[in-house]
Amino acid sequence: MEFDIISQAKTPILEALWQCATRINHAPFYTPGHKRGEGITQQLVNYFGKAIFSADLPELPELDNLFAPQGIIQEAQELAAVAFGAEKTWFLVNGSTCGVEAAILATCGVGDKIILPRNVHNSAIAGLILSGAVPIFIAPAYDPVLDIAHSITPEAVAAALAAHPDAKAVLMVYPTYYGVCGDLNAIAAVVHQHNIPLLVDEAHGSHFAFHSELPTPALAAGADLSVQSTHKVLGALTQASMLHVSGNRIDRDRLNKSLQLLQSTSPSYLLLASLDAARQQMALYGEELMTKALRLADEARNRISQIPNLSVLQMPAKNSGFVALDETRLTVTVSGLGIAGFEADEILHQELGVTAELPSLQHLTFIISLGNTVADIERLVEGFAVLAERSTQVSQKSKVKSQNQLQIPNSVSRRRSEALFRIPNSLLTPREAFFAPTETLPFHQTRDRISAELICPYPPGIPILMPGEIITSEALEYLQQIQVSDGYITGCTEPSLTQLKVVKK
Repeated sequence: MEFDIISQAKTPILEALWQCATRINHAPFYTPGHKRGEGITQQLVNYFGKAIFSADLPELPELDNLFAPQGIIQEAQELAAVAFGAEKTWFLVNGSTCGVEAAILATCGVGDKIILPRNVHNSAIAGLILSGAVPIFIAPAYDPVLDIAHSITPEAVAAALAAHPDAKAVLMVYPTYYGVCGDLNAIAAVVHQHNIPLLVDEAHGSHFAFHSELPTPALAAGADLSVQSTHKVLGALTQASMLHVSGNRIDRDRLNKSLQLLQSTSPSYLLLASLDAARQQMALYGEELMTKALRLADEARNRISQIPNLSVLQMPAKNSGFVALDETRLTVTVSGLGIAGFEADEILHQELGVTAELPSLQHLTFIISLGNTVADIERLVEGFAVLAERSTQVSQKSKVKSQNQLQIPNSVSRRRSEALFRIPNSLLTPREAFFAPTETLPFHQTRDRISAELICPYPPGIPILMPGEIITSEALEYLQQIQVSDGYITGCTEPSLTQLKVVKK
């Protein structure tokens, strides 16, 4: 991608913040209360130094206004739009969560239908609750061998739109947590035939615009709106994200108003400055930095693949829910070692100094970014070599037992399939269920009741229950099996699953 290097070298927010933070002969009678670091506790000074707190400033006249930018924030957002391939960009200080919520609020109102994958992020469910929109869920493509959910397919989107031609928008996840990308070009073409917008949760894809070996960025592939977590794989501070828009299918005024509802009225300028600096870094050096990250990822993938009983996630021969893979995302299957991913993660983290991004029953997923080093890759490979060596020392009897524990019994396989791919009946919208009176019941007494919780097991990361849906026997049996297999279940009030929260009759 070609940039105006002179313009992209600018960092308007960062420079203005630095000038305000370093000025002398200044008496601050404004927030925050620590007054440019003078009032912070000594323990914070000992741990982090004092200088950073002088830049923890509010919306001073020189620093513009996030909700109605006319100065440095406007300039920084315009530079970001050019760098990331958008027509307009908004900086987000409440993470991609507020961006996804705002995207739904900007396109859907109470009772409006939105088509979205079953394996959406919790922020999309929050967007449904806030907007009152009615979800039309699509089951994503699924690999039953690896137990990994991929993307929704163009065929599934077309079928959903044919059944619900009054839908106001379609939302998809691109890439997934595992770095898997669906056929966004084809999906965008299907969606635009109905003249509605395609919204993309691109939280893990903010680096795509800066290297030809990475998947196509969402906007370049036809999306109308994308939300990116700049902090996840680039150089911004945690919680700093961006929302990008192209085309005329999004009401930008309504989107702006939605963001004003969801963003803090006291935005952190440290977050905003980090977005400004991260954009400059990628515009000037992005290809070089991504080349380095890709080469490190290739080395890790090749070396780990050669370790006995380990394998890594690769592109399948044909799968319309898996047409591209972010090669900086490394998913290693460890079940061949006879241990669960959770156990492998604990050993790597506590004993070997290697921490994964996402452990699951059979796999560990790692993010290799511009911040990783050759030494990191060496430690990662050595960690897996140690795991493999330990596995050969385990008796064959105990190893077979461990491998059997990783498999779901045949007696449950049918109910597992039904729990994953039969979208449960909904009697209430997520918003109605959220505001309805609830009660907590013993797990086995919740069959045929209406769920008041979003319950999602990992693997495969597909929610089994959503607020407003009928709880089925298949769902209950599958959740129990996931727990027995040492899977990780999110969203439930009681992690032990002895109780579930339901809507009162």
